[in-house]
Amino acid sequence: MGIERAADLLACPRCGEGLVLADAGNGRALVCGSGHSYDVARQGYVNLLDGPEPGNADTPAMLAARQRVLASGLFETVAADVAGKLVGRPRVLEVGAGTAHYLVQALGEDDAGVGIALDVSKAAARIAAKADPRVAAIVADVWRRLPVRDHCLDAVLCVFAPRNLAEFARVLRPDGRLVVVTPKPEHLAGLRDAHGLLEVPPGKADHLEVAASEFFELRGTTGLLRTRTVDRALVADLIAMGPNAFHRVPEQVAEGPVTTAVTVQVFRPLPH
Repeated sequence: MGIERAADLLACPRCGEGLVLADAGNGRALVCGSGHSYDVARQGYVNLLDGPEPGNADTPAMLAARQRVLASGLFETVAADVAGKLVGRPRVLEVGAGTAHYLVQALGEDDAGVGIALDVSKAAARIAAKADPRVAAIVADVWRRLPVRDHCLDAVLCVFAPRNLAEFARVLRPDGRLVVVTPKPEHLAGLRDAHGLLEVPPGKADHLEVAASEFFELRGTTGLLRTRTVDRALVADLIAMGPNAFHRVPEQVAEGPVTTAVTVQVFRPLPH
């Protein structure tokens, strides 16, 4: 079970002490030295959110759409590029992990690898817990202190997800890497134009480099661009899997070319 593998990397969200896996009643729980305890759900994940799930957490319908899109191979160029950048880094945290698709790819063939799939959605954690036995699924908010011990991770992965740069620097080893994937303005541009979807502001990668400079140095940047014709069902899923699902999913869509355009940036923590 992934929780067993990752327990010595996790920290209590209330006091920051390390967590250990222990027997608790009819199941197991993560407990700290101060007595705080968090049950392992029967689906295999642990809720360390320490509060209610926010209203913008991915829903089961959104996650099902994402699973179908990822299964189609539309984003495999991105997944392969990210995995290539994380070879030899066995302890990986993915924030906003969703189904843990990218995290599993990043762990590659390393049987000793350990992945932490962190997401604010309990529905996502249920899926991630089943993605791979090396993956520990954790419900937590990236904007709070991450439930991870100091300087214990080889990599943090952030694909189209929120970025708490100070916390990423805290949990990474001095030789660790932060890999961030951000969309370019051309990303899904045809869908946005046709259906009035949320815009991608220009310069996201440049703004990230500036924001990250307090904690990280940029070690490399890769641009990925791919266009593929997809059917109507996949077009609908592309819209339904993201934040547009909280606004409006069109009833009628048409098949056609879809462009995926992203920037992949690799950062290293600055010396302490």
